[in-house]
Amino acid sequence: MTVGFLDTILNPLYYLVSWIIVQFHKVFGAMFGDDSGWAWGLSIVGLTVLIRAAMIPLFVKQIKSMRTMQALQPKMKQIQERYKNDRQRQSEEMMKLYREAGTNPAASCLPLLIQSPFFMSLYGVLKNVANNKAKGVITPALLASAGTATIFGAHLSATFVGNSGTEVKIVTAIFILTMCFTQFLTTRQLMTKNVDLSVKTPYMQQQKMMMYVLPVIYIFFGINMPVGVLIYMVTSNAWTLGQQLVIIRRNPTPGSLAWKERQARLKAQGKLNPDGTEIKVGLTSLVKGSSEKAEEAPAPAAVQRVQPKRTTKSQRSGSGAGGQGSGSGSGGQRSGAGGQRSGSGSGAGSRGRATAGGQSKKKS
Repeated sequence: MTVGFLDTILNPLYYLVSWIIVQFHKVFGAMFGDDSGWAWGLSIVGLTVLIRAAMIPLFVKQIKSMRTMQALQPKMKQIQERYKNDRQRQSEEMMKLYREAGTNPAASCLPLLIQSPFFMSLYGVLKNVANNKAKGVITPALLASAGTATIFGAHLSATFVGNSGTEVKIVTAIFILTMCFTQFLTTRQLMTKNVDLSVKTPYMQQQKMMMYVLPVIYIFFGINMPVGVLIYMVTSNAWTLGQQLVIIRRNPTPGSLAWKERQARLKAQGKLNPDGTEIKVGLTSLVKGSSEKAEEAPAPAAVQRVQPKRTTKSQRSGSGAGGQGSGSGSGGQRSGAGGQRSGSGSGAGSRGRATAGGQSKKKS
């Protein structure tokens, strides 16, 4: 009942997966022969690369989500300790923290969730080939070709369990060990290169445990996988390892070993600011070249000091009288204390003019 239900759900993907494999088989069949195991094996590799290439944006989102979750671990631990007796409030505060950080824990699982239906569809197609049943767009002629194709003596539909042939055991064991080893390297690369080791969080402990547990789980699943599915898994793990290496090198987690190595490279290349940020290359530098010097800002104009003009005695007397008139006019408009200030101002003005007149007479 369950198998029939899954077949109904996955039936559209059976057609899609089998169609992609057939298209790649036309290309590689012309090189190695239609019945060659390499033609069918490389067709599965082409299917894997096509699926993983389409998932690159999701993988980048997964890396960013995992990095954000690592940075949020100390705050998450504080929330858990603060609301350890109130599960509902704890969940609300966690969701609030996720919204403020702009992340979602489920984002790190998206590539695996999207890839799983294709994995199951390929498994179903190969299982039907093993049972001599056409699936999807596989014709009887293609079914016969895939059923007789071998890689190092092992049929594409052969599994470690249920086959007594030594060649099948050796080939499937090599694929299983390679699958487990690439999975281990991927997790270890993430833990040793792209994690801030100065902050100890439960997330790090979980990842460290998964680094050793996942390969063991893969062994138990791998012994029941057909050779074609093992080719898919090994190719997918190798793609993940290389893709992760590029992302960690170009955009590592701050504080991690990869981040320190990148800072050292940028400093050696002269692309690091004193505050530790990367020097951004502007559009002008990309067009004109980085060796061209930037235009200097124009020097500020020199301020010239204006010397006061010499005035005659009659001009000074005229300006003094004008000032006195304005002072008395303003005093008439104001009353009380304002009038007293005007009076004192006029007196001071008169004394000033008398002093100035006396000094002028001495000079003359």
